[in-house]
Amino acid sequence: MRKRSLAGVAAFAASALLLTSCSGGSDGPAADVDFSSPPSGTLAAWGFENADDVGQSRLDYAAEKLGDVEVTLDATAFDAQKFTTRIAGGNVPDVVQMDRRYVTTYAAQGLLMPLDACFEAKGVNPTERWYQNVVDDVTYQDAVYAVSQFYQPPAILLNMNVLNEAGVTPEEFDTSNMDGLLAAVEKMYQGSGSTPTRLGFDPVATGQGGLWVLGMGGQLTDAEGKPTLDDPANAAGIDALKRITDTQGGYAAVKSFTDAFDTFGDANQFVTNKVGAQVANQWYPNVLSAYRDQISLQAVPFRDADGQPFSVASGTAFVIPAGAKNPAAACQWMTDLTSTDAWMAAGAARAETIESKGGLNTGLFTGSPEADEMIRSQYVTPTGDAGFDQVISTYYDVVASGRSFGSSPAGQDIQNELNNAITAVLLGDKTTEQALADAQAAAQRAYDNATAG
Repeated sequence: MRKRSLAGVAAFAASALLLTSCSGGSDGPAADVDFSSPPSGTLAAWGFENADDVGQSRLDYAAEKLGDVEVTLDATAFDAQKFTTRIAGGNVPDVVQMDRRYVTTYAAQGLLMPLDACFEAKGVNPTERWYQNVVDDVTYQDAVYAVSQFYQPPAILLNMNVLNEAGVTPEEFDTSNMDGLLAAVEKMYQGSGSTPTRLGFDPVATGQGGLWVLGMGGQLTDAEGKPTLDDPANAAGIDALKRITDTQGGYAAVKSFTDAFDTFGDANQFVTNKVGAQVANQWYPNVLSAYRDQISLQAVPFRDADGQPFSVASGTAFVIPAGAKNPAAACQWMTDLTSTDAWMAAGAARAETIESKGGLNTGLFTGSPEADEMIRSQYVTPTGDAGFDQVISTYYDVVASGRSFGSSPAGQDIQNELNNAITAVLLGDKTTEQALADAQAAAQRAYDNATAG
């Protein structure tokens, strides 16, 4: 089998995360922009770090659509402090790529143009082009502030070598049946004293904390974007994580063990059988496909408290800063970059790359249901590995079950405070109630600061 180098594997997986993941009323910053005018002049874009085959094919497609517009790309990574500094100094790019969780923060501060007029001018219906939860991520006060890309849902990857050895079936990995799940985890867990040598299940407690809290019936924000971390319903997800980690030596031991995983390397946790199962986003099977002769995989959906498939994930988005010099060209460029034709060009480019590397095509999860299905139909063919085919199918099955984290001016702070609360509870430093109350107080301060004035 042809294997990619560690650097190549990391770049291949990371490509899925980049292009390479104030009110919108009539008096807002886009009120006087004629988005229907033909694009002309120059266009400056920032945040396009490490564009790969998926990104470059779409850049090429959009460039053709812009005609004589000169596009200059600043390929440095987005930086929140640098963004506000550039805005304050008048050094405003026409388009910026950023994580979707930042979008509402800047929209609330009047630093972004609402895009409803842009979409109308280009004939784009947001809820038809993107999954509803992807649109919800970047909606604030009934206006949409970003052009989204990518939605790579999580599911539970199963290491069938470990499950078969322990006599556990995939059906036992049902997150809506915690007693049954814990019994399966105990069968697969191995340790020396309180030190794990193999986890039955890595729930990725802080990296996927929002999945557990929302999936178990909680909420991070209300309809207006105010934080609701102290909602009593949020306890169920955190308590589930504590039961899972306590079953395997406690959170400190689990975290120390998982921190040492060679996630992108030849000694990754599936090759070395250090996990029986793990919550993983859709891009990770791309990494594991290089080791398909050494592992046996299946996948099951993460299930909510009612037993239904559930997913939540962020991604990246394009925005037009207030004060952009060429918003009309920016509008066309962003909508062209995320059109079905652009994604099909990306699908072709990715298929060619995979073929040249001898890899498996696990799909391209764009944030657009039409593009996802067309790419799947044309480029995602049977791999010859029944386990990987089942994994790929599982991710396609769960992508439509996505929910938004909640659009909030304090979105990033809410996520950070949630992780702080989860860590405190799992370590036994605070009760769930106290940890969530403290997290709520901190998130509320961030929300008040973001919406002041």
